[in-house]
Amino acid sequence: MRLPQQAGVYMKALDLAQIKFDEKGLVPVVVQDSVSAEVLMVAWANAEALEATARSGELTLWSRSRAELWRKGATSGNIMRVAELCVDCDGDTILALVEPAGPACHTGERTCFYRTLWGEENTTEASFLGRLWHYLNKRKNDDPAESYTARLLSEGISRVAQKVGEEGVETALAAATNDRDGFRYEAADLLYHLLVACVATGVSYPDILKELSKRHKTAQ
Repeated sequence: MRLPQQAGVYMKALDLAQIKFDEKGLVPVVVQDSVSAEVLMVAWANAEALEATARSGELTLWSRSRAELWRKGATSGNIMRVAELCVDCDGDTILALVEPAGPACHTGERTCFYRTLWGEENTTEASFLGRLWHYLNKRKNDDPAESYTARLLSEGISRVAQKVGEEGVETALAAATNDRDGFRYEAADLLYHLLVACVATGVSYPDILKELSKRHKTAQ
């Protein structure tokens, strides 16, 4: 069975033989945002759920409490389009890389893992650019009088490009003068405005990452 075909992309067949289901015919599924890399939730699936996922391209799971299939977001509208399903080295855990349409958690939080149990809080900076990308795509439709992002986008692509240029020059100057604090501040401004430029041009943040990944593979 294959995932729905995307233009120019080979979709590998679903091979259930690679999966070691438990005695109840279930396998745990770790769900991860394919853009921000945030772990969103953990659930369970059986063979039927995985086959339904492969047919529709939307995450379908097995509810142990209700003993039935459930398509994530069927009630809330917060569906999860599946980009890839991976299986771990032991074959007993699935990783679902998804593009969520809304919060993963029933509480309304973006991820079910929003409470710190131990250790330093908010150590998720590595996923922040992806989360910021999601946020900017929401803010672009806000009132320009209340949102800098919406206002900047409303001023047109030339203004966005100008801001990228200004922040690029300021970042370069801070680097050239070895101004570490200034570089940190200006680099943050540059990254933000680059993402706004992505929104303005229609070139997505994942598209940029794919281009970087392609170059890295070429270099190897």
